[in-house]
Amino acid sequence: MTATDAGPWRVVLASRNDGKLRELGRILAGTGLAIEVVALPPGPEVAETGSTFAENALIKARDAVARTGLAAIADDSGLTVDELAGMPGVRSARWAGVRTGTRTDRDAANNALLLAQLDDVEAERRGAAFVCAAALVTPDGAEHVVHGSLRGRLLTAGRGEGGFGYDPLFVADGETRTNAELTADEKDLISHRGKALRELATVIADQLGARRPA
Repeated sequence: MTATDAGPWRVVLASRNDGKLRELGRILAGTGLAIEVVALPPGPEVAETGSTFAENALIKARDAVARTGLAAIADDSGLTVDELAGMPGVRSARWAGVRTGTRTDRDAANNALLLAQLDDVEAERRGAAFVCAAALVTPDGAEHVVHGSLRGRLLTAGRGEGGFGYDPLFVADGETRTNAELTADEKDLISHRGKALRELATVIADQLGARRPA
């Protein structure tokens, strides 16, 4: 596939997480690629049955291609905690088992459970990493996956009003502020998702012929 003079490539983003949609759209816009990101149309959510972030990203991207006929970008990401042997991992968004209520309610439940599980863990043993696998799947069946990560540590209480998920608990290496206290641009620069999507942008340019502005 190649880009044409008709306009930018349309790519569907396989997510209904509003926070993630804003974040991914913002990061992709910063790459300079001529891409119009469109939302995933209404419908049932595909089951994320993979055992790795890469498997789940591909599951979501393939489903989005099947629904729309467009090339699709998907990511699967989560928090891996050293003291919990890498968990919550792929279950990060569902760690507390809460499937009702708002996204904010579910995030609060996940954070509360994680803090309870680490309540007697000393500061030097609270290492963790955000991990992201980002996938591009095209209608002709090409599939590509890249990865990004951000190491840091977990606090004993949340701080900050920005971000989403576990951001209020996580302080990246070299930072004193939580991810939720960073500006959107500051977070994008260092985040696991930002790293993965900037790498994926090169793949998108090669696969779709997406143009960078002259």
